[in-house]
Formats: sequence, structure tokens, C-alpha cells
Amino acid sequence: MKYTSDVEAANALQASYKKLSAEISKVVIGQDEVIRLLLTAIFSQGHCLLVGVPGLAKTLLIQTIAASLDLHFNRIQFTPDLMPSDILGSETLDQERNFKFIRGAIFANIILADEINRTPPKTQSALLEAMQEYSVTISGQKYGLDRPFFVLATQNPIEQEGTYPLPEAQLDRFMFNVKLDYPSYKSEVEIVKNTTSSYHYDVQKVLTGNEIREFQALVRKVPVPDNVVEYAVKMVHKTRPNTATAAPEANQYLEWGAGPRASQYLVLGAKCNALFSGKYSPDIEDVQAVASPILRHRIVRNFKAEAENITVDDIIKKLL
Repeated sequence: MKYTSDVEAANALQASYKKLSAEISKVVIGQDEVIRLLLTAIFSQGHCLLVGVPGLAKTLLIQTIAASLDLHFNRIQFTPDLMPSDILGSETLDQERNFKFIRGAIFANIILADEINRTPPKTQSALLEAMQEYSVTISGQKYGLDRPFFVLATQNPIEQEGTYPLPEAQLDRFMFNVKLDYPSYKSEVEIVKNTTSSYHYDVQKVLTGNEIREFQALVRKVPVPDNVVEYAVKMVHKTRPNTATAAPEANQYLEWGAGPRASQYLVLGAKCNALFSGKYSPDIEDVQAVASPILRHRIVRNFKAEAENITVDDIIKKLL
């Protein structure tokens, strides 16, 4: 769909966000902020990692988002015996004894990587390479992935036995690390009523792939004041211990700070957050709105923070 101006396109994006959010909220109750962050990642061309205990509807949330978008969706259940070829695909001999490439589950627009920490690093790396390059290489042949392309991965923080935690460098490829908390009492009452009855809601498709690509391009075009960019970069520099710009909390509690990718995502996320709110340019509040899920998996606590039970979110709050 072509718009006569960027202002008209920005208004259309806000209307689409509201409609998407309303559709998803009819199935996934009490997770409005999580829905906003996931949609922010999608329109910012980022990937998302959802962390939460079992039973918080992580998988249902991603499936519902996929149902509201007219895109090809695949779910991959990660297990210890999963091989890279199970995700990427492989070459096989056909009846004429010619090699033929059979596409794997990665060839879709939205990938649900369920329990990504349950599979060995070799298979994790195969997925994360596709996230970064938007292509896969099989037997020297490069195959491009369809756009738009998003990976929404889930991770269970409780079980550590038989899991393979993602290295920091691979975590950095996710735009957001979103924590799902328990629903409120009121929300849980509504959830129980809906899921223990014959209640069923068919999610309506709101956007097509072409429309999403247009909105992604629009987010990139949003003008950002210099003071907002400088604020985002300063915030990231504050996380780097033993540097001239480090915050006292970073020197005291952090081993490593965030890299430049955090600054980039802070500005991109702020742009998208501003459009969702009906603004045509982001301000400092928009940067703050996306700071926690962007920085959460990019800073590493030291022994002192762990000994004093100072969490990453506690440190981020002090930095903000």
C-alpha cells in the first residue's frame, strides 16, 4: 500500500499497531507491555528472546502474533539431538540421481525457536547465522531467506540440567530480551475462565508482508534529534566499567558493558515506540521505554553483584 506522505504512513502504522495489539490481547491476556515490545522488534527488523517460567503462554503469544500477520510461520522445537540440517535443510539424491536441496524449517517469515537453550551450540549457531545474514549456505550454495524474517525464541530460566546457555556474543544478536512475569490476579481469573470453557477466538490477519516491509522502511526514515541519539549513546557508555564515562554502578557491579549494537537498537526502538505513541520523532522517554530489554542481555555482572544479589534490572534502573 502506497501512502501520499510519511505522516500518513506513520498514522497508518499507529492504527495497525492498535489493531494488532487488540487482536493479540483477545487471546493472550495481561501481557500488553510484552506484546508492545514484540511488535516493536518486528517493525524495527529485530529478533526477540522471551524468557519466562513454563505456563506463561510464551509459545501461544508468538503463535498468535504469527496468526495476526499474513506471513509464513514455522515452529522449531529445540532438543539436544537437533542437527543444523534439521533447521537449514539438506541436499538429497532424487530419482534421477541428481542432488536436490530440501528446504528446512528456517525458510519462513516468522520462526518460533522454542526452548533455544535446549540444543547444542552447533545447532544454535546455524540459526543465529541465519538471523544475522538472512541467508544460509549449504554445500557452498547460498540461499536467501524470505523477507520479512523474524526469529522469536523462548527460553526457560529454571531448568539448567541438559541445557546449553547462549554465549554473550550470540545473545547480542537479539534486539530484545523480554522477561515474562506471572499475570495479575485479575488477568489470571480471566485466563482461567477462557481456557476452561468452550471460548474460542479466531485471530484476524491485520498486515501482509509487503505492508510490514513498508513500515520497517518508515521506521528507518524517522528523524531523531541529536540530543536523543547522544542520550542513547551515553547510556550505553555508562555500562562500560573502568572507562572515563562509566557510571559508579558499572564500576562497582559490572564485568562487561554493552557494545555499539545496543546504541543502534536503542535509537531504532525509540523510533518505533514513538510511532506507536502517535509521535513523529522520538524523545528521551522513548529511549527509556526500550532500554531495559535492550541492555538486559548485553551487560555482565561481576562477582560482587552476584554476592550482593544485585540483578541486571536493578543496575539498569540506576543507570536510567
